[in-house]
Order: sequence, then C-alpha cells, then structure tokens
Amino acid sequence: MPDTRGLWLEAMLKIAAPVLDALEKQRLRDSLPLQMNPARAPYAPLEAFGRTLCGIAPWLELESIRGREKTLQTSYRRKVIDCLDAATDPGSKDQMIFMGSHYGQPLVDAAFLCYGLLRAPQSLAAALPSRVRKNLINALKETRFIQPHQNNWLLFGAMVETGLSVLNEKDIAHERVLTAIERFKGWYKGDGLYGDGENLSLDYYNSYVIHPMLLDVLKHFSGTMPECEALLSEAVRRAARCSAVLERLISPEGTYPVIGRSATFRFGAFHLLAQAALQGFLPETVSPEQVRCALTRVIDRVMSGRIFDSRGFLLPGVYGYQPSLAENYITVGSLYLCLTVFLPLGLPAGAPFWSAPDQPWTSVRLINEEDIPADHTIDS
Repeated sequence: MPDTRGLWLEAMLKIAAPVLDALEKQRLRDSLPLQMNPARAPYAPLEAFGRTLCGIAPWLELESIRGREKTLQTSYRRKVIDCLDAATDPGSKDQMIFMGSHYGQPLVDAAFLCYGLLRAPQSLAAALPSRVRKNLINALKETRFIQPHQNNWLLFGAMVETGLSVLNEKDIAHERVLTAIERFKGWYKGDGLYGDGENLSLDYYNSYVIHPMLLDVLKHFSGTMPECEALLSEAVRRAARCSAVLERLISPEGTYPVIGRSATFRFGAFHLLAQAALQGFLPETVSPEQVRCALTRVIDRVMSGRIFDSRGFLLPGVYGYQPSLAENYITVGSLYLCLTVFLPLGLPAGAPFWSAPDQPWTSVRLINEEDIPADHTIDS
C-alpha cells in the first residue's frame, strides 16, 4: 500500500514552506510575488499566512506522530510561533496590517488566522509567549473596526472573536457571534446549502467558509451561549449533507466542476469535505477511506500542473497557470486557502481515514456500473 499520508504531508509542506520560511525570517513582504492586483498587495502577507495556518493547524496539533514526521512537526510548531511573532511585533519588518481599509481585507484573513488557533489550541494558542500573545490580541482587536458585508463576512467577525476566546481574552464581542449565527439561520436555502447573504450563489463558499466556520463557532460557544447550542445539531446535519454532495462532485479522474468565484483556491473547494473527515461527521453513505481516495486523486491531478513559480510560491489557476480565473480581489496570498484540503493530516495514522483499504468514491462506483442507492435530500 503506498504511503498516502506521506504523500499528503509532502504536498502540504511544499505549498506551505515558502510562506512560513520567509515569514520566520521577516522576509515575507519582500519575497511574496505582489504583481497580482497591486492595490491589494499590502494585505497579501496576512492572506498567505492566515490561510496557511488555517490548513496546517490540525497537523500541528496532533500528538500521536512518530519518527521523521514528528521531527518535521516539532520544527514547524516552532516556526509558526516565530511567524506569529513576526506578524504582530511592532518592531518586525513583516508586521502585518490588521487595521481597516476601504477593502476590509484584514478582517477576512485575521479570521483564517484565528481558525488556525482554534484548530491548534495547545500547540499554538497555549504555547505563545506572553509578549506574542499580547501583540496578537491587540492586532486581532484592530479588525473590530471593519464592518463586515452582509454575507459570509459576518462569519469572519465571529471567528475573530472565537480566536480571541481561544487566547483566553476576556473582552469578547459576543454580539458579532450572535449576528452571524442569526443571519445564517435565516439564510438557509435547503438541502445543506446556505445563501451567501440573502441569495444562493452557485460557487464553493458553502465549503470555503460558511459551513466550516459556522459549525466551529457554534461548537466553541455552545457551552456558554445557548443560542449556539440550540443550532449546533442541525448545523452538523446540514454540513454532513453538503460534504456528501462535494464527494459526488469528484470525477474518476480527480477533476471537479469549476463553478463560481474564487476558483483559484483550487482544492480548497473541498475544505468542508476534509473537515467532515477530520471531525467525524461524514454521513453513513460516505466512508473516510473513500474520501481519502477521492481527495488524493484531486490533489495529484491539481498538483501535476504548473501551480508554482520559480521560488515555490503559488500561481493562480485550477489546473496549471490560469491567471484569467483570478478575480480582482485575488492576490497570491489568497491562493493559500487550498491548504484546507489537508485537514485530515490531523488524524492519527491508525485512523480509518489513513489505515482502511482503498475504496472507490461515488463517481468511480457509478462509472463501473455498480448499482448504488439513490441520492436523497435531507429536507424531504
């Protein structure tokens, strides 16, 4: 049996290492390619770092790693702590912008950074030196002056407050959490899909942002906020359904429909499916091992194209270098949301996701003429 976990780890670090290596040395601002959308260039370093952290955090948190992988993990834990210092120290050459602007972009990527803290509460949040923790809290609070749009951005505000809570900060703006969950409660459209605001959009934002952040904000505050506890079980059920749909979108060749905006996040389109595997809320019709096989094929297919520049930073596109797919809000930093596909590296090697024999995913079973049960909405 091939070392699939080792291949995943190699792929994840190949993407993440150029960002973290540069930031650790306070050289990210000087190293990151900033030709895409120059007006947004000042925010690209926080985009790259926050999204990288969001994807690799479960692996950093896992305690059962052994051998060479443990050596790598120990090194990256130290590296990320140094990166958090470099990103928030007022004396750092790579101090990042958390203040508001007419773009509001720092709120988005402060939220992804906080998501990394939520996914690695012991190895990152609890391990911060007091000085770094103070600087980080001050930086995160600066994003409160950014008014989120009435769409998935509401969850960014809620996630920043969640990150502050993980850092044991007492000053939590609970109203930002309540506003987000109340809005999305009203924006549910059926069969596991939320509107991105009042309207339903045919894109992957239910997977990029909405389900993952909504679910984990609800989980974090469910013990202290009754409004969160009341919605949690239904949110899990809806997220499980959406994850099942995502699995069905993966073709036998490892391709998937390129639909809607932010397609250059590549296999970040499967953020929710990866999270469902990590947290164990896949529906009964979808096994962890078939998700492993499907996502492995997607990762192989996407990474077989030209996706890196000469220094190892990501290029825009889905299958290769396709810059016309990048909207005017995309920078090279935006592309690092692709790392969320690697969340299952937070599962131990003995978990069924990694250890169970290969199993074909839904599209493979169908094309092989297997007679499988019909798909059904959860709302019927």
